[in-house]
Amino acid sequence: MNELEVNVSKVIKSPIENVFDAWLDPKMLAKMMQPMKGMSDAVVKNDVNVGGKFSIVMIAGDNKLPHEGEYLEISRPNKLVFTWVTSFSSDNSTVTINFKSLDEGSTQIDLRHVKFPSEEMRDGHVGGWTGILDALENSI
Repeated sequence: MNELEVNVSKVIKSPIENVFDAWLDPKMLAKMMQPMKGMSDAVVKNDVNVGGKFSIVMIAGDNKLPHEGEYLEISRPNKLVFTWVTSFSSDNSTVTINFKSLDEGSTQIDLRHVKFPSEEMRDGHVGGWTGILDALENSI
């Protein structure tokens, strides 16, 4: 079993509840699930419950990049855990996002994504998750 992982962090100038809720709101997810500049809004469907499924289709020009998963933990506003299933991740790949209020107007996000089939796939996700956090900051 491959235990390669990605860890990215960012401070977003928005209250913790807003930042947390953005990860579950389909309209916000559509705007932020753009890991590269110039992408179109993603197509998002989600059932926001522990055990609920989600589908995110990222759109890069004519390319459609499907992602899906299941919510494993929803602890508003501090922690979100979900599986991440794509052709670029390994079985049982999971994403854990911890949220920490720095003050009334800023939130620290610490994202950890585990299990990749190769270092190349892991390295691609570093840029991808960083781009998604940047898109979140610009959308919120």
